[in-house]
Amino acid sequence: MDKLFNKDALYYHSSGRPGKLEVIPTKPYSTQRDLSLAYTPGVADPCLAINKNPEDVYTYTGKGNLVGVISNGTAVLGLGDIGPEAGKPVMEGKGLLFKVFADIDVFDIEVDEKDPKKLIEIIKAIAPTFGGINLEDIKAPECFEIEEELKKVLPIPVMHDDQHGTAIITSAGLLNALEINGKKIEDLKIVVNGAGAAAISCTRLYIKLGANPEKILMFDSKGLIHKGRTDLNKTKQKFALDMEPLSLHDALKDADMFLGLSVGGVIKREMLLDMAKQPIVFALANPTPEISYTEAMSTRDDIIMATGRSDFPNQINNVLGFPYIFRGAMDVRATQINDEMKLAASHALAQLAKETVPEEVNIAFNVNNLKFGREYIIPKPTDPRLIERVAPAVAKAAMETGLARKPITNWDAYIDELRKRLNLSNPLIRQIKTRAKHNPKRVVLADAENYKTLKAAEIVLNEGLAEPILLGNTALIKSLIKENDLELHHVEIIDPSAHNQAGQRKQFAEAFFMRRQRKGMTFNAARSLMRHRNYFAPMMLEAGLADAMVSGLTRNYPDTIRPALQVVGKQQGSKIVSGLYIINTKKGPIFFADCTVNKNPTVEELVEITLQSCATVREFKFTPRVALVSYSNFGSAEGDVPAKQKKAVQYLHEHYPDMIVDGEIQVNAALNPEIMADSFSFSKLVDGPANTLIFPNLESGNIAYKLMQELGKFEVIGPILNGLKEPVHILQMGSSVSEIVNMISIAVLDAQSRQTRARE
Repeated sequence: MDKLFNKDALYYHSSGRPGKLEVIPTKPYSTQRDLSLAYTPGVADPCLAINKNPEDVYTYTGKGNLVGVISNGTAVLGLGDIGPEAGKPVMEGKGLLFKVFADIDVFDIEVDEKDPKKLIEIIKAIAPTFGGINLEDIKAPECFEIEEELKKVLPIPVMHDDQHGTAIITSAGLLNALEINGKKIEDLKIVVNGAGAAAISCTRLYIKLGANPEKILMFDSKGLIHKGRTDLNKTKQKFALDMEPLSLHDALKDADMFLGLSVGGVIKREMLLDMAKQPIVFALANPTPEISYTEAMSTRDDIIMATGRSDFPNQINNVLGFPYIFRGAMDVRATQINDEMKLAASHALAQLAKETVPEEVNIAFNVNNLKFGREYIIPKPTDPRLIERVAPAVAKAAMETGLARKPITNWDAYIDELRKRLNLSNPLIRQIKTRAKHNPKRVVLADAENYKTLKAAEIVLNEGLAEPILLGNTALIKSLIKENDLELHHVEIIDPSAHNQAGQRKQFAEAFFMRRQRKGMTFNAARSLMRHRNYFAPMMLEAGLADAMVSGLTRNYPDTIRPALQVVGKQQGSKIVSGLYIINTKKGPIFFADCTVNKNPTVEELVEITLQSCATVREFKFTPRVALVSYSNFGSAEGDVPAKQKKAVQYLHEHYPDMIVDGEIQVNAALNPEIMADSFSFSKLVDGPANTLIFPNLESGNIAYKLMQELGKFEVIGPILNGLKEPVHILQMGSSVSEIVNMISIAVLDAQSRQTRARE
């Protein structure tokens, strides 16, 4: 496996374009005018503006979003002094992480210079290029001198991540570990094995958090750092204790915490057993920890442990820190990164670990339900909330300590900007959830014998989006809740087939029989059907025992919608039921109808589908811009499909003249304003792209939304059912947890709207 991994690593870095980074233009360059603006003569104007006002460099160049990752290759990972060229893959990798996690651009610069004073002068000379400098893989003790001097003379954030990144992340873990074991930081006896850049910085930050320096015992490769030693540099001398030398084993007796940033295997079982109760063990040597996670946990079960490895709980990973620290610091144009900003990042990380984990994080780490505790004291690197928690915390600390030259005044707008940077911003979903929280409704979940449904129920309950009611076998549901440690202990569970529901089944059966007795339904058949969740659930809506229903996770669409149609029926005034999907694109949502219900709608049915869709689009606070799509553009091709689309549009134009609707039209023309303006300036859609597409039949609509979902990798929400008398919504079979949460939220909005209309 090692040989295969090594081979894959070499191929990864060499295949295609060698390396991991490239420069991509951010401005147009296709015409001669573009090139004249980009370079001479147009470039002279921003040059003169910057010469007149140097701060304009942030307005006219990429400096404000550019970090220099700078190294001399003297301490590359665990490989030692391998030189600047050999260290370049690491610096490129750091640049990749900056971009992926915080949308920060990077130039990696490898400098062939070991003299710290000369290296300082080189970095000072090139610093005007950058909005921040990340020093990387420079050996101790020179790294301390280099960082300290650069921080004094440069007006931009400078951070040696090997020092401070580990300190910030372990501090977050330490804060949460103390919350779990109930100890106070000032009382801790801490043993630190390793006295390099990371160990020194960690120790300094622990002291800032309140640790007692007299109770911190630090070891280097020669043993305990104490005042009797004559071989200590200035940095190590600050941590020397006035005591006799002792072994690492003796130091660990009754110790509350071990921090290892040294070599693998130095901690033995008996040393672990001699530590105090509920010890904190951060064994961070990589890839082999000072003691393996498996060995430590088999030695004693009261340990709170972290390693540098991703295959065990509580990985100390610097990517949790540096991208967001630089993001926050640079966004307020901080002049440096101080201790207050580092501690703000630590506290933000610690707090985030105590909150409900997004399901995509559970999926990424192949676990069912990460939850704050001994095995989860630090957020995972894939948590999408990191950028919106850590970066603002750092920015606020910079402002509070007087380092910000461009203070943030609108924090909501700033957080939204951060989400947009990573395509995490989803105003439609935020709007839906915000409205749901204002008036949560009782939502019956008919597929509750499934972990994904239960996890979604936990999320909507925790976020205050809805009051879930779980339908299914009570024992099985409770078993799943217990097995996955879900917070659903007081949620109502109803088993439609249970003995205690006999009276309710009979009542529902009588009502259902009265509705269907002239459509082939017998009373005995009605009683039998009430044992099925997809019949029992809509009857709960009819009886006023719930406000909305969500189903379909484990059954195909026809088998799920049929009971709803039979039980609740169509809304008054509706001749058909139709389905609407929301395709969430970077440019905003596009609504697709009908992709699920009507196989080959008539002209009259297309008109009703359009009207139903427009009403739903308005519920989401968008103005419908509707295109009835086809393979023809306004008569360019003949056929039954364009003919019926055209007739439906003619009817809508005549009876709804204020509606922005047109067709028959091809999809690319409907979505592309340039095509529309050039070729179809007469159209009602000429002022902007369509946001609502009405397909001529089920075949085309179904193919279209599934292509968007799979090839475009867009988030698809739906189908939203229009035309039913009650808020019944049906999931795609096999929906993800986030899709179920979205559908529950939409069901709540549907129930809210119906209740509002009923009062009017």
